[in-house]
Amino acid sequence: MQRSDFRFFERLRVRWAEIDAQKIVFNGHYLMYFDTAVAGYWRALALPYAEAMHELGGDLFMRKAEVEYMASAHYDDALDIGMRCARVGNSSIAFAGGAFRQEQLLVTCALTYVFADAEGTASKPVPPELRLLFDRFESGLSMVDVRLGTWTELAEPARAIRTAVFVGEQKIPAEMEWDDADEGAVHAVAFNHLGRALATGRMLEHVPGVAKIGRMAVVASSRHSGVGRAVLDALLDAARARGDREAVLHAQIAAAPFYERAGFTRRGPVFDEAGIAHVEMLRTL
Repeated sequence: MQRSDFRFFERLRVRWAEIDAQKIVFNGHYLMYFDTAVAGYWRALALPYAEAMHELGGDLFMRKAEVEYMASAHYDDALDIGMRCARVGNSSIAFAGGAFRQEQLLVTCALTYVFADAEGTASKPVPPELRLLFDRFESGLSMVDVRLGTWTELAEPARAIRTAVFVGEQKIPAEMEWDDADEGAVHAVAFNHLGRALATGRMLEHVPGVAKIGRMAVVASSRHSGVGRAVLDALLDAARARGDREAVLHAQIAAAPFYERAGFTRRGPVFDEAGIAHVEMLRTL
């Protein structure tokens, strides 16, 4: 097993509480590491786990876990936990994992789950749409479809996401969230391959030749999975196609590093918007 066997990695750092009297990671913690990586793998598939299992009419239950130890991790080591779907049977799904410290393979695992009814009383065939999702991901394909359209076309999913994130989580007054600009904006919504909307954003004409990106929101269960970047890239592509030369946005301070990774730079001082610290950012198209 080597790093190139995996498309997905979960980055973890060994905590003090995870080492034992031998000053190495206690063996049982590796199962926790691999379980954390499985959760990350579901996010990479753009599948919020609980909602996806409900839509698929079942749930996954652990049947077997095997761990093999080659070397030890120590306090403060940065570990990359690789995870992949190794096989899908009639009702079983087998995952293979590897814990790496840089290029060194420390521990491997083989995890077998059974797809069953939600109560775990009877196994069920793995749904064909789930089989297809595993194949798509392991083949390197995108796990979301980003749709561009008008407010009339995308209002229902976009409104639901923005209400949950801005009004529900961030407590922005509803009357501040909704404005007339929605009607003339280009909207983007990212859907997973089960049809669930996960992220949204919009683009306005700030001044001729300059696009203004705004209302970027990702549902909580899909953050840090690349879904928000897919929406941003789709809006930037639409701006380029329109002939815009520059894009600007007002980023919440906590989200500024996300936009910097997408090529935006900060401009000007921090300011308050809807009770949240923001900074203006821009990039050339």
